Amino acid sequence: MTGKSDIAQMSEAEARDELARLAGLLAQANQAYHTEDAPEISDAEYDALKRRNTEIESFFPDLKRVDSPSDQVGAAPAEGFGKITHAIPMLSLGNAFEDADVTEFDARIRKYLGLTIDAALDYTAEPKIDGLSLSLRYENGRLIHAATRGDGETGENVTENARTITEIPQQIADAPEVLEVRGEVYMSHADFEALNARQVEAGDKVFANPRNAAAGSLRQLDVTVTRARPLRFFAYAWGELSEPLAETQMEAIRRLEVFGFTINELTAICDGPQSLIDHYRMIEEQRATLGYDIDGVVYKVNRLDLQARLGFRATTPRWAVAHKFPAELAWTRLEAIDIQVGRTGALSPVARLQPVTVGGVVVSNATLHNEDYIQGRDSKGETIRGGKDIRIGDWVQVYRAGDVIPKVADVDLSKRPEEAVLYEFPTTCPECGSDAIREEGDAVRRCTGGLICPAQAMEKLKHFVSRKAFDIEGLGAKQIEMFYDDPDLPIRAPVDIFTLAERDAGNLNKLKNRHGWGAQSAENLFAAIEEKRRIPLARLIFGLGIRHVGEVAAKDLALHFGGWTVLTEAVDTARPAALAHRAGEEAVERERIAAADEGRRARIKETRDKAIAERDVPKAAQAAWDDLIGIDGIGATVGLSLSDALANEEERAAINALVARLEVEAPAAPAKESPVAGKTVVFTGTLEKMTRAEAKARAEALGAKVSGSVSGKTDILVAGPGAGSKAKKAADLGVETIDEDAWLALIEGL
Repeated sequence: MTGKSDIAQMSEAEARDELARLAGLLAQANQAYHTEDAPEISDAEYDALKRRNTEIESFFPDLKRVDSPSDQVGAAPAEGFGKITHAIPMLSLGNAFEDADVTEFDARIRKYLGLTIDAALDYTAEPKIDGLSLSLRYENGRLIHAATRGDGETGENVTENARTITEIPQQIADAPEVLEVRGEVYMSHADFEALNARQVEAGDKVFANPRNAAAGSLRQLDVTVTRARPLRFFAYAWGELSEPLAETQMEAIRRLEVFGFTINELTAICDGPQSLIDHYRMIEEQRATLGYDIDGVVYKVNRLDLQARLGFRATTPRWAVAHKFPAELAWTRLEAIDIQVGRTGALSPVARLQPVTVGGVVVSNATLHNEDYIQGRDSKGETIRGGKDIRIGDWVQVYRAGDVIPKVADVDLSKRPEEAVLYEFPTTCPECGSDAIREEGDAVRRCTGGLICPAQAMEKLKHFVSRKAFDIEGLGAKQIEMFYDDPDLPIRAPVDIFTLAERDAGNLNKLKNRHGWGAQSAENLFAAIEEKRRIPLARLIFGLGIRHVGEVAAKDLALHFGGWTVLTEAVDTARPAALAHRAGEEAVERERIAAADEGRRARIKETRDKAIAERDVPKAAQAAWDDLIGIDGIGATVGLSLSDALANEEERAAINALVARLEVEAPAAPAKESPVAGKTVVFTGTLEKMTRAEAKARAEALGAKVSGSVSGKTDILVAGPGAGSKAKKAADLGVETIDEDAWLALIEGL
């Protein structure tokens, strides 16, 4: 059983609600784990939560939250230490949990590099040490400073503590002028047991596991305490270098060994996914006898030039992945089914369980996804779990692999109570009483209450103030909940945030007299709000919480249109074409219900074209629609959602009231001059010297807009072999068309 198959059945609303729960739980876990060295959940549970988040985001990239755990590396440095900014960020790794994930990782690498399935491609595979990441900077062979990973950008200065670890050299002969060595501080099982025995004898606290003991020991303000702790260090990577260590990952690791560092003897070169999996199995079999904790195996592309070419995502390298060890199952009683209402109005069923320990963590809630899942059907209407429905009172199997609220995976019918009855999914919203309808093709029911539904309104506000939206210091989810029902200073819509100070003045400055507030905290909040009146266009678009318009889509829209007024005018102009598109899709859906035959495909196209033609769309509207959905990464789904939101009178009025109080910033110009800055570029046909993903990333880095279709706004068409209809349309429109060599010559050196 896999979490991925389950996620593939989710609606976007379910995925969005699941990501919201994950973000809160993981933020709390990160703080406890990285900053306080007092984890509230086990390492296995943390990994499971992170996995769930990553898998959902991979299936629903546009739903990625502004406070996504995927964009967070560790936690902010503790206040007791000085801070060191990493010259090169210390990033986390993406995760794999199944053999298929490893095969997919290899396939992604090959696709990005343009390599065939049989092309030679070596990887290294090494145990993933369960410890604390540490960076060691050497200059002219001398240890200058040591820093924890912290939040990836800035870590804690633990130099004096690191000097007490015998496996960390103080001087290195024949090293590059600048050498930053990265690795893991850990504690062996034997040393951990001995330390806890001493702690008990001294009447001090005992540590929960070796990782916590190592982290707590390295992050002692009193270096004498660290010196008394048996810490060790494995080197496995590097940061800033004044000269390359080698041409491959394995050769570079071996050179670190020559410098005097301990490297893991189980590190090996593997020539493909099956070889990686075989090495993983070998390490897994030895796991219990290694003498130190590991929680998986890390795979890295061996050639360093390919690593450089693959580059990085926001917080993870494309060229590496951590293959984690699996999670567990448990059985318990389903005591109740509760319905939660999310920001998009989705009604999500949650199982309330008789508490059960799963992998060292007590679980009392589990997701049930939607009414089809409860009834034993998937999104296509096909049976799952052998068609067994889920009823209150059932004995159910709980699957923890990555779920913040774990999944109810199976039912034991032999233990079903005689009084158990079929569960009837509600058709009204439990929050506001409005009808809850299920649209054709949607897997979930949604509340029709909109802004009158407190669950939706509050969740939209929480999204609005979240980190990658408006990110107002001092105004988070808890404060939104407080202000939402406040009798004197309510915040029910985003614009209410920006009238808070003047309303407070009209109420004789009541906020400073509230419990938990004061004159200074109130002024700090008002100042933080005032600071956010000037907001980048992409953050505004994302902060509105429009369905399907995630962070990436918001940035694409901002880059393409450049201003809020330009965007809204374009969407308004495109509205008739958007409605025609919807009419066409609805007609197609009706046609699909008919029995399949040989002429079905032609009939479907004819049906769509007829439905669109009947709308008699103005040319300007069609051109605006084509331009909108032609933006690379946007498409009709986002276009329709954006159009619907701005066409809703109540929602548009709320947005207009907000924008009137803001100064919206256009997207920043590219960092350096470029011959393609501000131009719209379309790539078509086969690119032979770089992959499409590389071409798009490079063009955007130089300030160009990359579109998926040719229009009158296209400036350059880069056409490879097999260009087809786009090349013809470009010629008809007089668009400049160049080949890949000319494109590379145009951007050479930039």
